[in-house]
Amino acid sequence: MSAPILREHKVPHRSKIPANFDAQVELPVREYDGTRSNQTPRTVLMLHGRSTPALAGFDLAPVPDGRATRYSWAQELADDGYDVFIMDLQGSGRSPRPRMDEANNANPAQQDLLVPNPLPAPLAPTYPHQLGNSESEWAELDTVVKYIRSRPGKDRPIRFVGWSLAAAIMGPYTLRNPDNVESLLLLAPVFPPKGRWSEKPDDPFGRPQAAQTLPVSLPAAQFGFPMFVGGRTGFITGMEGDPALREPGIQARAWQACMDSDPVGSKWGPEITPGVYEGVLRYRNTYWWGWNDRTVPYENPVGTKVLGNRVPVLIVTGELDRTANSPAAFPDPVRFSVRALYDAVKGPEKLMFCLAGAGHSLVWEVTAKTVHHISKQWFKNGKVYGHKTGSYFRDSFGELTELV
Repeated sequence: MSAPILREHKVPHRSKIPANFDAQVELPVREYDGTRSNQTPRTVLMLHGRSTPALAGFDLAPVPDGRATRYSWAQELADDGYDVFIMDLQGSGRSPRPRMDEANNANPAQQDLLVPNPLPAPLAPTYPHQLGNSESEWAELDTVVKYIRSRPGKDRPIRFVGWSLAAAIMGPYTLRNPDNVESLLLLAPVFPPKGRWSEKPDDPFGRPQAAQTLPVSLPAAQFGFPMFVGGRTGFITGMEGDPALREPGIQARAWQACMDSDPVGSKWGPEITPGVYEGVLRYRNTYWWGWNDRTVPYENPVGTKVLGNRVPVLIVTGELDRTANSPAAFPDPVRFSVRALYDAVKGPEKLMFCLAGAGHSLVWEVTAKTVHHISKQWFKNGKVYGHKTGSYFRDSFGELTELV
């Protein structure tokens, strides 16, 4: 069996982000084509979440000492015969980052990470707006989907894989474009049951108000800047889940992969040795809407549920994930619940697995092997461990218990 073919694509896109609206940009897309001879291509598209770039999340290099655990989900699927594409949205990874090279456009509350390099002192943003919005990110996803489906032999619907906040992009996109999507696999999905309904802000009683002109920068403390930044220490110490599920050094390797995707941010922050910097993680500030317990049960005009019927849904989550599961006291729309997403999907073809001890970053745990195995079963058979529907807890020995 031959190794998957690696290709790097530059997908042309007319930007819908207010900061560079209507500019012609290129979206980088990595492909591992594992299609075998005389086999119809089976395509997968993988999308990152809020802060971690796509390659760090889905294509982390093998462990240097040769241990068996692998962290490249993309290559695992390609080895199983799939044609796998990995994309970055603008504001993340190798994609364009409009207004983000200006360090003072970082969240003012986080600018201490940037003093004295590259900022001499905290400065007010020169672009006091968020970077993108749901419409701009749906448009980028659509551009990549159309590009993939225009390739020879790849005109069929695509299997979506989304980690974390990718759910808020791939989910609403699927509701609007079910003919483009064969199935939807959401890993540690972020879902606000009472999230924003649309780009029109609601009053406290949920009544729609006048349309807002994007970019939306009110409240200024939340939307008045295009970029968040994070430091290495917080990245490494902030991982959730059972530490026994993380191999030594995996956090540092994940951090370095994030830096490898950002030639600018990797030169910011403290200088460790002459010419070597600790780096900061730069990621977009986006205004999302359309992903809540009112939109997920959407029916098409002929009365068919989209999610869980027209498009089967698989959710994989970690038992100790506190990022995708907020305390009940958190206010809307920043209260998240994975179980609420499963309950909101009303079609019968929905399946969920909660993995023992896992946190939000399952892609960097030894749990990743289980995630890979689950995805292969589901893509091949539409079932996992013989189940096509239902929610289950998987313990550390592989035993399943039904969740009610």
